[in-house]
Amino acid sequence: MSKKVLMVVTNHEKITDEQPTGIWLSEFGEAYNEFKQHGYEVTVASPQGGQAPVDPGSVSEDEPQEILDTKPHLENTTPIASVEAEEFDAIFLPGGHGTMFDFPDNEKLQKLLRNFYEADKIVAAVCHGPAGLVGATRANGEPLVKGKRVNAFTDAEEVETTLDKHMPFLLESKLNELGATFVSGPNWSTHYEIDGNLITGQNPQSTEAVAKEVVKQLS
Repeated sequence: MSKKVLMVVTNHEKITDEQPTGIWLSEFGEAYNEFKQHGYEVTVASPQGGQAPVDPGSVSEDEPQEILDTKPHLENTTPIASVEAEEFDAIFLPGGHGTMFDFPDNEKLQKLLRNFYEADKIVAAVCHGPAGLVGATRANGEPLVKGKRVNAFTDAEEVETTLDKHMPFLLESKLNELGATFVSGPNWSTHYEIDGNLITGQNPQSTEAVAKEVVKQLS
């Protein structure tokens, strides 16, 4: 039986009228390719389904072809309303600033994350993907991240992007507020944290390390 991974991506495409956003393509593509390489079945879902926007800033001229080749998988995503945790072995949330807008308050995503987490299945997220963990609670009503070692895009990295003033909140600060123990590396360095079945990475540079850790735990 091949393992099944649910990848949930954002549908949100604008930070301001002038500033487009969406998924950071390498965070999706590197993880997608890592899972496919191991023969996993990957389902790509999003809050609304359909087209998931790619942040134009994430597609540079020197973007490797194998990352560009994953873009078509974002053109017709499954609505998360139609998936259940029971069908999968792991959930993976790639980032991009779009996730800051449509992940935190999505009740279906919160329910999926709780169900994966409480069934001891892998919950993995990278960069801004952990925005999905912000609204998630355990069955006892406590924040899913409370008392957990986590990592995500740092406040210092957000300041460097100059987009901090446009964000609904800062991810590191918010996770700390929820009672998580936020552990980070230097800006733009590969860093990730593992706490039980929760695996979280800091930035685009950390995607591959997180995806490889998911593979390691699944095998």
